[in-house]
Amino acid sequence: MLVEPRIAVAVVTMGNRPAEVDALLESVAKQDLAPARIVIVGNGCRLPEFAHRLALPGEVTVVEESENLGCPGGRNVALARLREFGDIDVVVELDDDGLLVDAGVLSRVRELYAADPRLGIVGFRIADEHGETQRRHVPRAGAADPMRGGYVTGFLGGGHALSMTMLAQTGDWPAAFFFAHEETDLAWRAADAGWHILYAPELLLQHPKTSPARHAIYYRVTARNRVWLVRRRLPLPLIPVHLGVWVLVTLLRTRSAGGLRAWFGGFVEGLREPAGERRPMRWRTVWRLTRLGRPPVI
Repeated sequence: MLVEPRIAVAVVTMGNRPAEVDALLESVAKQDLAPARIVIVGNGCRLPEFAHRLALPGEVTVVEESENLGCPGGRNVALARLREFGDIDVVVELDDDGLLVDAGVLSRVRELYAADPRLGIVGFRIADEHGETQRRHVPRAGAADPMRGGYVTGFLGGGHALSMTMLAQTGDWPAAFFFAHEETDLAWRAADAGWHILYAPELLLQHPKTSPARHAIYYRVTARNRVWLVRRRLPLPLIPVHLGVWVLVTLLRTRSAGGLRAWFGGFVEGLREPAGERRPMRWRTVWRLTRLGRPPVI
């Protein structure tokens, strides 16, 4: 059991949301538990003055990367900086347009990790300013009640906490993914290593209602990364099953001919390009994920 684990907060931004980041950092400053460290990464940008102007708690580190490394790459920069300090047990990673409405989020995160030495990932509930949670933000098959917490098979990238000890065992974010499915890759590695993934709906990140398709690269990268994901993490017999299910789902869901062309182009890219390290999960992990409600083929 960790005794009062030390909490850090990491925020990655492209510098195009200064007002939103200002508000997010103010909500961090109002937490009843001050984070030990805050790392702000400028992903391919110079950061505006907010990072230096706010009276933030703890030690604040600003990192400016000359290149946009994508969501997972930018988060890896923050993790590397935290490891240099060597005094952090848990990192809370927040989207730059999110907001912590409740002042007790960080203290609750500390309680959860102190109570469970095998807790690897804690997923937050994502809801808009009206309290509505989108179906895609519920980490359960069938988009069940967003207020029902418990152990799950995945988590949301917008707001979550990660054990630094877990990351030392599983490895960091898959930087090559750039955007899409990086959470699933990390979650499957964590589950295969025996770590718990907890969905805690009392931990709310307020976030504007959005569609992932707003990103120009959405269809191509989503398809490419899904192929990479299963090539890296699934036992061989499950790879064609998983990909077959998602080809069918995509054909049923996608109304844009251009989107379909981009998706299948990304699918072919995922087959042709190197997927990275292959470390398939064990069959007992497949069974564990299935018992938790989401077999790794859907």
